[in-house]
Amino acid sequence: MRGNLPRRWTCLVLGGALLMPYMMAGVLISGLLQGESANLLMPVNIGVFAAVLPVVAVTGLFLPVRALEVNAAQGLLGAHVETPPRQAGRSWQERRRTAAWYTLHLAIGGVVSGCTLAIVPFTLFTLVLPAVGDTKPVLGVSVEPGWGWVGWILAGLALLVLLVALAAGAGGLLARLAPVLLGPTPSERLAAAEEHARTLAERNRLARELHDSVGHALSVVTLQAAAAGRVLDRDPDTARTALGAIEQAARSALDDLDHVLGVLRQARDDPADRAPQPTLDDLDDLVTASGAQVSREVGDLSAVPAVVSREAYRIVQEALTNAIKHGRGPVRLSAAVQDDDLRLEVSNPAGGGGAHSGGRGVTGMRERVRLLRGDLEAGPTRTGWTVTVRLPLRSSP
Repeated sequence: MRGNLPRRWTCLVLGGALLMPYMMAGVLISGLLQGESANLLMPVNIGVFAAVLPVVAVTGLFLPVRALEVNAAQGLLGAHVETPPRQAGRSWQERRRTAAWYTLHLAIGGVVSGCTLAIVPFTLFTLVLPAVGDTKPVLGVSVEPGWGWVGWILAGLALLVLLVALAAGAGGLLARLAPVLLGPTPSERLAAAEEHARTLAERNRLARELHDSVGHALSVVTLQAAAAGRVLDRDPDTARTALGAIEQAARSALDDLDHVLGVLRQARDDPADRAPQPTLDDLDDLVTASGAQVSREVGDLSAVPAVVSREAYRIVQEALTNAIKHGRGPVRLSAAVQDDDLRLEVSNPAGGGGAHSGGRGVTGMRERVRLLRGDLEAGPTRTGWTVTVRLPLRSSP
């Protein structure tokens, strides 16, 4: 904490510096409205301070300050802020959270910066009083030499201690709020997880293609090598043709191998891809991360096989993503084992004229359900939008 205090204090002063243009503009406008000359060098009017905070919040909605604030929070506050995923456009949820942080940073930083500019010179002034040797006015009070100095020196030191405590508390508060307001929003987390799931599916598809292409090439090589061996002495031309086919098959397999391994190597080098895949046991974390109001009815899922549990988790994830993007109101989630089937249902009041029906979410869910030989129904109902899934616990021939 002590080591972080100077850097956190610097972050607070940065907030005060960012607030200064707003304060100067506010003092100038206030002076023009009152018919007085504005003092731009001392913008310490409390009314102006309160008036410019809504302007700061509005500008925070539109200015691209998130990256700057994330760097300041990580480098100066020492906060651990998860890097938000890159998005094509800024969502209003992200804008509101960034604006809230931006306003807090500038408001708290402005207060701490103002106190720093006032208290530090005052404390230094009280400390040099004994060196003056004669009566001096302090805050409109004449201070006589002797014991009168002692009270002012103690007051200056007490204010300095309070200032340090204020900076430490303000820096700690911002450090705790930074991951909440500057980190990925629930919709960004779900979108990133959905993209990650699509990437894994693509890599699995490439792995299957690699298996097919290399398997085919090895079959060709085996057959042609056997044929060349049989006719090598009595029919060299046929043997050369077989060797040419072996060379072509090997080159094609090497090209496929080089391409696919280049993609799969990214998964090996990415620490996130080495982590255990989430299952239905992680539903609570998924719901919490989504930030949505979810009513859960989850039964005993201990009998669900691991493969089914992993795919069911992704299906619920995509259904929640659709619910957050297109729905309104609370989401209802139910998961239970009935007979030899896993039953899933995600429903919520739909918004935007049934916008759930488009996009890759439903398509991705159908692909997973089809691979597990299950059934999926997704569509509008009288109460909104419902996704119903049946997944058999055991594979059928």
